[in-house]
Amino acid sequence: MTHPQTWPAAACSHTPTAPADVSYASGPRVGVDMTVEVALSVMSGALADHLFLCDEDDQCTGVVTRAQLAAVRDSPSYTDLVRLRDVIDANEVSPCP
Repeated sequence: MTHPQTWPAAACSHTPTAPADVSYASGPRVGVDMTVEVALSVMSGALADHLFLCDEDDQCTGVVTRAQLAAVRDSPSYTDLVRLRDVIDANEVSPCP
């Protein structure tokens, strides 16, 4: 079993500038190749309600919420092969703050 690859907090390049962005300042950063099921597990373990999505260059590409991933998982077309990059194309993913 391979463990999900996560990056340290400094991996995503955006630094929030306003106090309203503080909720985005912390949280798990994950690669877009992670499956939805593993992403939900990471969120659960981290007690987070969102994930920062990072590309192969460690640049933040978006933010996805637990509710968005749960909706994907609960859809009739869901399989355990659906990856976060598929969610990015299928749903509105918030931009990095």
